Amino acid sequence: MAAPMELTCWGGDWGLPSLHPESLTVMAYAKFSGAPLRVHTINNSWRAPKGDLPVLVSEDIVISQPAKILDFLRKQKYNADYDLSAKQGADTLAYIALLEEKLLPALLHTFWIEAENYCSVTKPWFASKIAFPLSLYLPGKMSREALNRILLTKGGPPLCSFTEVEAQIYRDAKECLNLLSKRLGTSQFFFGDTPSTLDAFVFGFLAPIYKVCFPRVQLQEHLKQLPNLCRFCDDILTCYFRLSVSGHSPAGQDTADANLQKLTQLVNKESNLIEKMDDNLRKSPQHPPHKLTTLKLAAGGEESSPMSRLSP
Repeated sequence: MAAPMELTCWGGDWGLPSLHPESLTVMAYAKFSGAPLRVHTINNSWRAPKGDLPVLVSEDIVISQPAKILDFLRKQKYNADYDLSAKQGADTLAYIALLEEKLLPALLHTFWIEAENYCSVTKPWFASKIAFPLSLYLPGKMSREALNRILLTKGGPPLCSFTEVEAQIYRDAKECLNLLSKRLGTSQFFFGDTPSTLDAFVFGFLAPIYKVCFPRVQLQEHLKQLPNLCRFCDDILTCYFRLSVSGHSPAGQDTADANLQKLTQLVNKESNLIEKMDDNLRKSPQHPPHKLTTLKLAAGGEESSPMSRLSP
């Protein structure tokens, strides 16, 4: 029996199995192809990334970067593109290149460069998944790497101002989303009824934009005007990850803390009620015990892990 393949990646929140586009891409492809991966997420431990995530380990083989990981899975006979034609294979490569050129810079900017988003959501979320003292250093390093990657592909001062770069980034991203929406049309997936590599990449890029609740959401607002792309993300989450499509959508950690506080108050009230009923039962043993009704969370307080992140 072959040794199990293990994937180390960033974890998830807001109803997503991962907030990290590259990790999400590999996880989706593994689901589509039936690859038996044992997933380990970074979660407030010293298993902090020593390089780019995700990382796949199979026996003595260590692989990073989504394209290389997917190629390795295909060689292990886990191929989500088995039924694609040569033209569809070429289209896949073209659309992945489009995603990386047009959409990725805006995704990186939304998470790592936009000051309000970074300070209120991205930085505290990723820091919560990394052990101290790395939690003080690594988010800043990831932000600088994201900025360098944007400037490398889009240019910047002195050729043009960074404001101009930002405007161009979001124009390109919205154009890319429009093209993806037109290509998907009314189909369930990009090449029919079966998901493929392209679906994994598109899902990995779109789902964090769609689900994470940021203060500044201009790209998310545009995406939500394209209902077929939103339905595409919801269908994959529901069918392949069995996660609620609503997810957890706090404006920040304060909302999560408030929900936790309300839950704690409910539990304390229930405990006091149980104690009082126990006293009454001891005083009146002839009466049968009352069946207590289990308190349930409201729909808005469904399960959510504290924040976990993205790396360029």
